[in-house]
Amino acid sequence: MTMNMRTLAILAAALALAACSALKPADKAGDGKPATSAPDEVASPRADVPTVRLITAQTPAVRAYRKTGARQIYNAYPQRIYKGKIPPLVYAVVVVETDLDANGNVKNVTFSRVPSHAPEVPPKIAELIKAASPLPSPGRLGGHTYVDTWLWDKSGNFQLDSLTLGQRSR
Repeated sequence: MTMNMRTLAILAAALALAACSALKPADKAGDGKPATSAPDEVASPRADVPTVRLITAQTPAVRAYRKTGARQIYNAYPQRIYKGKIPPLVYAVVVVETDLDANGNVKNVTFSRVPSHAPEVPPKIAELIKAASPLPSPGRLGGHTYVDTWLWDKSGNFQLDSLTLGQRSR
């Protein structure tokens, strides 16, 4: 019985502390002083605050757009698509994050996984993506970050993970 009481006491103390900080006025000025504006006033964005990346959860709409975006890239470079199953030891695997606006225009290309042994590959991928812009409109998704994995062969041909034919066992 004392264990349950102790747990309840700790939980109550934690909730009280959380409530204290939740009720404290927000520091909108960034100077450590409480904000003096009305509570229903909407703060305007500040230039010195970085924008939030728009990577979205893997909903069915996002997965469907990955295939749509990949098809556009495949259509732009049919001669560069690796035919058949990719070799078991692919030359480079690169995870690419492509920031798109609501019309499918490529705004930025970044990489969350790059091969240290093949530093020449990511810049080539960025060039290919930018040259294929605009990608199809994301529709209701609006501007977001299209994420796909590029499987790059030594020949310079590639497949995208969302449309890959798989990998050979040998």
